Amino acid sequence: MSDPLNQDPTTGSHMLLGKAPAGWYNPDMTDLMERDLVERAREGDDAAFAALMTRYKGPVLNFIWRLTGDRDGAEDDAQTTFVRAYRNLRRFSFRRPQDRFSTWLFEIARNTALDSLRRRRRHPAQPLELTSEASCQAPGADPAGEAGNRETERMIHEAVMELPEDQRTALVLSVYHGLSQAEVARVMKTTEKSVESRLYRARQFLRARLAELMRL
Repeated sequence: MSDPLNQDPTTGSHMLLGKAPAGWYNPDMTDLMERDLVERAREGDDAAFAALMTRYKGPVLNFIWRLTGDRDGAEDDAQTTFVRAYRNLRRFSFRRPQDRFSTWLFEIARNTALDSLRRRRRHPAQPLELTSEASCQAPGADPAGEAGNRETERMIHEAVMELPEDQRTALVLSVYHGLSQAEVARVMKTTEKSVESRLYRARQFLRARLAELMRL
């Protein structure tokens, strides 16, 4: 049996990974097309920036929610992320071949999410109940099976939220969004070796924690 924590979300659809958000990947938009949109947006083309927002609003919202656990707050944080990106777009450039708009945007999203987490620690609120696309029952679906899937996803969500923020960030970007370790390292401003170590520790913890939760 394959390990769901090692599956590629761009090709697999294992329930444990969670369904990729609509619009998170557009195979019709090449890197060159995206680069052109970024350059046009940098020159003040609002339609080009709107196209970038359409491409990345799903991934950004999903990433922030999985980082903070606050679905309602993630909506506001995603909006803040794009406002910050728009205001600072001229600071971004493709100086190096590995520079990507997506990693720069995820870096802004992470900083925005961390700001929210710090505010929540100062003003704690009641945790929100997990809701997700996997919670929606399809016509003709087995209610018992759907309930089991929702319960499994709830346990995974809770276990992921128990991870330290740096491990959670690395795991979410790698497993849920398919970023390479090099890209995750750029988002987190660290080394690939550090990302590898964080992913290893995160997976070890989740396997042990999920095994414990399954026994309850």
